[in-house]
Amino acid sequence: MGNSRAVKSGAFNAALLRLTISGVLLGCCTGFAQSAPLPPGTSLDETAPVKDPGPLAKAEDAIANKDYDQARSLLDPYLSAHPGDARALFDRGFLEDSQEHDEAAVGYYQKAIAADPKQFESHLALGLVLAREGKQKEAGEQLIAATELEPNPPDPAAKAQAFRALAQLDRNSDPDAAKQALLHALQISPETPDDILLTGEIAEAEGDLASAETAYRRALQQQPESSAATAGLAHVLIAQKKYSDAEPLIQAALRRDPDDPALNTQMALVLSAEGKQDASVGVLEKLHQFKPEDDSISKMLADAYAANGQPDKAAALYAQLLKSRPEDPSLLAAYGDSLVRQQHYAEALPVLQKAVALKPDDGNAWSGLAFAASQQHNYQLVLDSLSARSKYLQETPATYFLWATAYDNLHHTKQAADYYKLFLAAAKGQFPDQEWQAKHRLIALGYK
Repeated sequence: MGNSRAVKSGAFNAALLRLTISGVLLGCCTGFAQSAPLPPGTSLDETAPVKDPGPLAKAEDAIANKDYDQARSLLDPYLSAHPGDARALFDRGFLEDSQEHDEAAVGYYQKAIAADPKQFESHLALGLVLAREGKQKEAGEQLIAATELEPNPPDPAAKAQAFRALAQLDRNSDPDAAKQALLHALQISPETPDDILLTGEIAEAEGDLASAETAYRRALQQQPESSAATAGLAHVLIAQKKYSDAEPLIQAALRRDPDDPALNTQMALVLSAEGKQDASVGVLEKLHQFKPEDDSISKMLADAYAANGQPDKAAALYAQLLKSRPEDPSLLAAYGDSLVRQQHYAEALPVLQKAVALKPDDGNAWSGLAFAASQQHNYQLVLDSLSARSKYLQETPATYFLWATAYDNLHHTKQAADYYKLFLAAAKGQFPDQEWQAKHRLIALGYK
């Protein structure tokens, strides 16, 4: 479940943030270049000489028109002569930001803030870039600073965007703070469809699945083809195990957007939960072809192969994933299990031994290690593995049988007989071959 969410949300959608900067931030900041309103009762004399707007206004117009070379040619000479001009430094940072040169943009925004700590626009822009880079703590500091300042000229939409950006940033780590930030935004600007979607994400992060479902359904009422709202609602339905409700919703969205990774991931989860393993594997194979570099998708496909009785395919993917994460105990355990299922016991032993060394409380990995050791006739390792396993998991007929045969092969007659009896009591006819063997070994050992 966590994988699908990870595909769905991420830290900050880069495209959204760049749209935020260009759509709201540039609008508020190019106000620097706009003429003041004419006094009441006056009119514009078109015959009067036109005043030169100056290099900064010209540069801002060039940026707005995406003429970045022209903007740079105006800003660089100006900054050489006026290195402490906060407005020019912001414009220079915005120029780099518009071209996705994040490192350079950050440098100019920081210089603008140093020149004028109360400049709203640079705090907001810097916070957005840092958030895009995944630097949440630093981004939060800048966005909070922006919410405590005012745009110049006054711009409620830009101020609201600072609160919205802060809400986005906090929605998973501090959903209560995110809720408060979003409320501040709504106090000074109209609600948008993205606000409704964010409300659902915040409610989901708080564990309020009912409220999240309501918000996502409301978002879909306003934007029926929203993949993000569909994915959010589907995620909540899956979390509530409402698979029959989630499946048609996801299918309809996939007809509109067949390559959406979040929707495909959710469809695979629903199909797997409904026991449709072949169909689930098919969806994940398509997704893996679309995004072969995505480790979370590769892991899901490997797990699906394992659940679907295809350990050879699972093992190939696990081995590939381990190249970049060689110390991941869950991957090692899964890889070792897939080797055991292929009867590659000698290969499985060192893999599973490494897995339990890294994560000693993985009872299932100890189970696999005990079975592989038994097949390799390493009976002392069987006993050691079963002893470690017993700290975390209950005994089963299979583990009783492993205990018994290990003791038997080590000629510990009394212990072997005790475990054969425990096995027979637990098996109750479910394992006829092993039960026949246990009964005959008890006779051979002198126990009836």
